Amino acid sequence: MSEIIKVGMADLNICKSPNGITTLGLGSCVGIAIRDPLTKIGGLAHIMLPDSTVIANNSNKPKFADTGIAMLVDLVVKAGANRARLVAKIAGGAQMFGFQNKNELVRVGERNVEATKKKLAELRIPILAQDTGLNYGRTVIFYPETGDFIIRAVGKDEKTI
Repeated sequence: MSEIIKVGMADLNICKSPNGITTLGLGSCVGIAIRDPLTKIGGLAHIMLPDSTVIANNSNKPKFADTGIAMLVDLVVKAGANRARLVAKIAGGAQMFGFQNKNELVRVGERNVEATKKKLAELRIPILAQDTGLNYGRTVIFYPETGDFIIRAVGKDEKTI
C-alpha cells in the first residue's frame, strides 16, 4: 500500500515509488518536484523565499530557492537517483495580494518563480511543466513513479502536469 508523505512550509522531503508526496498552501511559495524517471525516486521542496543570502543567520535551507533546491537534489541523489537524469516540475508563485505593485516585497511569488528557474538552470535540471503565477493558492501531490504533479486549487478544476 502506498502512502502520501507530507511536506510542510519551508521544508522538503523525498520519496520512492509507489509513494507520493504532497504540500499544502502554495500561495507565493513554490513547490519544486524533482525526480529520476528511471529509478522513480523523487522529492518535493516547499520554498518560501528566493534568496538565502539576504537573511543573516538563517539555517533553514529548505526555506529558500537557492539552498532548498540544491539540498533536495543532494537528497534524491543520495537515495539512488541519477543526477544526470533529474527533471523538474514547479507550481505556485502566486500574487496573493489584490493590487499590482512593482515593489520587490510584494512580488514575492514572481521572485520565487524566477529564483527557482534560475537555480534549476544552474543545476542543468530541465523543467518539464509548470503551473505558476496568477492570484490563487495551490495544493500539490507529486508521484515520482509516473511524474504526475497534481494541482488542486479552490474553485478550479484539478489538473495534472
